[in-house]
Amino acid sequence: MTALDYAKLRADINALYAREHVELGHEGTLRCLDEARRWDLSGTLADGGVVVFPHAGVADCGHQIGAAVNACLDSRADKVVVISVLHAFTDAMQQARVNVSGGDDPAKYPFWGIQGTGIPGDRQEWQYDHVLTSWRHLWRAETTRRGIRGPLVIERYPYLAGGNPSRLPGIEELARLIEDAVVVSTADAFHHGIGYGDTPETSFDPDADGLAKARARMQEGVDLLAAGNYAGYDRHCVEAKSDARDAGQTFRYLRGPMRGEILDVTYTDSSELYGEPPPTWVAGALFEWRQLPSSGA
Repeated sequence: MTALDYAKLRADINALYAREHVELGHEGTLRCLDEARRWDLSGTLADGGVVVFPHAGVADCGHQIGAAVNACLDSRADKVVVISVLHAFTDAMQQARVNVSGGDDPAKYPFWGIQGTGIPGDRQEWQYDHVLTSWRHLWRAETTRRGIRGPLVIERYPYLAGGNPSRLPGIEELARLIEDAVVVSTADAFHHGIGYGDTPETSFDPDADGLAKARARMQEGVDLLAAGNYAGYDRHCVEAKSDARDAGQTFRYLRGPMRGEILDVTYTDSSELYGEPPPTWVAGALFEWRQLPSSGA
């Protein structure tokens, strides 16, 4: 695996997303939203749960993203908060993430905290991230089809939770923000293969067996997060090459005890994007997180 040119990679990914949306077209976009009707997750959101959608190739996982869009609109909420991944697209951001996951104090790094719409300050890396491009695309298409403006959507991007999301600067403001909102999040929870640093000997294809392995690995993360084991979940994300270590810890901390379930798994081939041979791929998964029944205590 060659060293990453983060600026080029970011430009290539944004160009890829733009091209994919053009290729999908209006009819293809609506097909994604219609196919997503196999799930009704609006009640999960209305009850204080969380729906987590992927941000891999829209042709592969657009129906999973559409399920989150439909759930938000069908919940009839007035406000939606998206707790999003923030990718490390500079050497400094990546090194900070590596160091913090290795035990370093996140307060040493200027990226520590929560970025997003309406938050002032120097930390505006979220504005250049591709992560919610397809979410916004499908959101526009569905609200236009329904002839509605839709609820207020607020994006939040935590960074460097480090196994202790309660310390994140801005976490109290975010807690207040979600009191009267439904919450969705995003994750590409399993990256695999030569382009992601795995050896040819340990890499496997995204066939039925490979997707089963990916699902099992992602389930490990679900179990850790459900248990509130934030440090363990952080380590899991490093090992599984999940980009959701910060977003996952944040929504679980804010929403409290929940039960997570993987509803659907697909994949996107990333070998061309990274200029590496296959297998180089990312799993796209749809997760449902339901609030646990109150014990009455």
